Amino acid sequence: MNNNSKPYKWRSRDHSLGYMVNWAARLFAREMDDALRPFGLTSGQLPVFFALADGEPQPQRELVRLAAVEQSTMAKTLSRMERDGLIQRSADPNDRRSTLISLTSSAEKKLPDIAAAVASINTKSRLHLSTEDGEQLLDLLRQVISGLTDDE
Repeated sequence: MNNNSKPYKWRSRDHSLGYMVNWAARLFAREMDDALRPFGLTSGQLPVFFALADGEPQPQRELVRLAAVEQSTMAKTLSRMERDGLIQRSADPNDRRSTLISLTSSAEKKLPDIAAAVASINTKSRLHLSTEDGEQLLDLLRQVISGLTDDE
């Protein structure tokens, strides 16, 4: 029998990949939220923020794809970001039914500080890993994500 096809055997939580990845994600989100609060940003808004950071306006459907979230989640996120003055909407010159989303000038000014905060937390997360182990972890997580998104 293939090791991957054995029935799940309950062990402690530190033997569950799903539990450990979720726990790490919650810790990352908490650290990110604390670091981003002074900039009026949350960790849930980061995928949108960085998707727009290059200055290219994007339609909402592209942001949904890039952030890998549901349409309704993106709509709520964008509404909050617009309310907080982080994004602006403009008519798409190539599609009258679509709007383009971009960062406001005040949000763009925050980019270097936000990037530094994110880099600091990513560095902190690797404190107990060698450079090679950190790269291997990223590669393994890409494989896990690929395995979980093959059906999509």
